[in-house]
Amino acid sequence: MPSNIFITGTDTAIGKTWVTLGVMAAFQSVGISVVGMKPVASGCRPTEQGLRNEDAEQLLNQSSVPVAYDLVNPFAFEPAIAPHIAAAEVGCKISLSKIESCYQALTERAECCIVEGVGGWLVPLTPTQTVADLVRHLGLSVILVVGIRLGCINHALLSVESIQRGGNELLGWVANHSESEVERSEENILTLEERIDAPLLARIPWFTKPTVPDFASRMMPITDQASG
Repeated sequence: MPSNIFITGTDTAIGKTWVTLGVMAAFQSVGISVVGMKPVASGCRPTEQGLRNEDAEQLLNQSSVPVAYDLVNPFAFEPAIAPHIAAAEVGCKISLSKIESCYQALTERAECCIVEGVGGWLVPLTPTQTVADLVRHLGLSVILVVGIRLGCINHALLSVESIQRGGNELLGWVANHSESEVERSEENILTLEERIDAPLLARIPWFTKPTVPDFASRMMPITDQASG
């Protein structure tokens, strides 16, 4: 298991941030220092310090060492829309080189950096580059968060196909119940287990009020792979 990991998902709002926090806390529980990063975020709120994203702030607060917000989230946009559209509206170009510079600075502060993506695997960042290009640029292996809901089988299999076809290492996937009630959820998970050529790292139930320990306890298999 590489020390630095990229967390992507089958959709937006399916629990990527909670899984990222859980992975960070799992590593911390075995004595590994960790920093989190969310390079690109939309849906940010204005503050006196500039635009701030709630997910990025959670990663910042979970990190083992103090780091600057601008390293964790170098590209922040106010509208909750696709990042390449948000960037174009304000005349900004999302730069993979700038993200890499921030990422390298973070990796010097801790043993492990967990990077959370925006949206799904092929979300555009620029007119010619996607999240997938960013991951290849940083040379990271991938964990896929599958939001267990109607339609997740197709979304998951298409994501896996794209990740692996691009030459990225898929470390495994997480079945996260992102909705309170989903018919045939276990059958959906079993179907995905049969078809995804990567381990199921965790099954996470629906939580009305999720906490980091809820996710950390279920992400402990990550630490076993890291030590093995």
